[in-house]
Amino acid sequence: MSSEDKESQEDELLALASIYDEDEFKRAQNVQGGETRISVDMPQNFRISVSGNLTETLQNSKLECTVCFLPPVVLNFEFPADYPSTSPPLFTLSCKWLSRAQLTALCKHLDNLWEENRGSVVLFAWMQFLKEDTLAYLNITSPLEPEITEQEKQPKQPKKEDGCYDIGDAAPAQREPFDARAIQDVESLSSLIKEILDFDQSQKEKGFNCKMFMCNICFSIKQGSECMYFKDCRHVYCKICLKNYFEIQIKDGQVHCLNCPEPECPSIATPGQVKELVEEKLFALYDRLLLQSSLDLMADVVYCPRPCCQTPVMQEPCCTMGICSRCNYAFCTLCKMTYHGVSPCKVTAEKLADLRNEYLEADEATKRFLEQRYGKRVIQKALEEMESREWLEKNSKSCPCCGTPIEKLDGCNKMTCTACMQYFCWLCMGSLSRANPYRHFNDPASPCFNRLFQTMQNDHYFWDEDD
Repeated sequence: MSSEDKESQEDELLALASIYDEDEFKRAQNVQGGETRISVDMPQNFRISVSGNLTETLQNSKLECTVCFLPPVVLNFEFPADYPSTSPPLFTLSCKWLSRAQLTALCKHLDNLWEENRGSVVLFAWMQFLKEDTLAYLNITSPLEPEITEQEKQPKQPKKEDGCYDIGDAAPAQREPFDARAIQDVESLSSLIKEILDFDQSQKEKGFNCKMFMCNICFSIKQGSECMYFKDCRHVYCKICLKNYFEIQIKDGQVHCLNCPEPECPSIATPGQVKELVEEKLFALYDRLLLQSSLDLMADVVYCPRPCCQTPVMQEPCCTMGICSRCNYAFCTLCKMTYHGVSPCKVTAEKLADLRNEYLEADEATKRFLEQRYGKRVIQKALEEMESREWLEKNSKSCPCCGTPIEKLDGCNKMTCTACMQYFCWLCMGSLSRANPYRHFNDPASPCFNRLFQTMQNDHYFWDEDD
């Protein structure tokens, strides 16, 4: 590496670090390179339209939403020793919402920019192009319909009788392959739309936290990170004022009166906002009162389970699918997960334990609600699993090697695991030597000396060789 190249590389990295924030540019530790995350400039009211098999149960569905931000285009790069005098940077280009064909086109254009600026540093020009001209260069307009590039073999193109390929179809030998540097790092359409919506919301929250607002209650000017806004009306208040307001309403039992303090404003605080501000015990009271009143007065209303939305959703009679009118998220109204049709709701092992305890301590009305939400079969499974676990804890011990529960009925205290065949002592649960497992019971220095046939219930009794 020439001194001029080394100096140019170092100057370029220092310049990028001074221009961009840490979340936009990160320098590599061990090599001359790094990672840049470029947020593409977008027009106002930009829409995303996704159609196809969003989930296993939502076949040939369509979802459309308006976003202000899209996940960044990620440029990972490394400088060769002769950059910028001779060789261009080595790079990969990845994005969630651009197909590999589109990313391949961008890679080729980055190569062209290098050819135009050969001998000069080029990263800033690359980043500016990706930020300002990506949509225009790829002819992307609203609504954007992202595609998932599947890794599969290309089908053979049909030929005409004269041996030529159909018009508009490139022969397999002439089809240009995807650039190996172009990577679409997303698995499916359903995960893609979730990534887009979550990133858009997080960027909106980030922008809100950096601005200054005047609280409409105490009229103090505070930073957005100290404030909160109502989703529908966008009225802003400081968190201290809202916390006091929520606490008073909840303690008075007015859980349906947590609306915007602005006169005649119908916006209502989401449960997620309430949980963020009030203490855990007070939120538990709020949640219980809200559940009870919802069952009595609004049994057909559920909330969108996405934390950044939680918009009230009307539930159709005899239907367990809810579709949020705000973010178009389709979910199961019972388990609040992605809608799964007639398949039973999934419950985690941790949730099963909580569900069992809640069911045993509940009154008849709450038991009926839990059975309606999770199904009697799931409740019964939770009860049976907890009973089995309690029995194992009382009547068995875990193998010190693999953790398999082992029950001892009778015999000596030298045990053999039925799963991994490890020898271990039933009294101290220590692993025993496979060559001489009885040494543990014959060694005077061992805590289990002369206790090969001693039971846990009769620790006072052991045989002695002198007897």
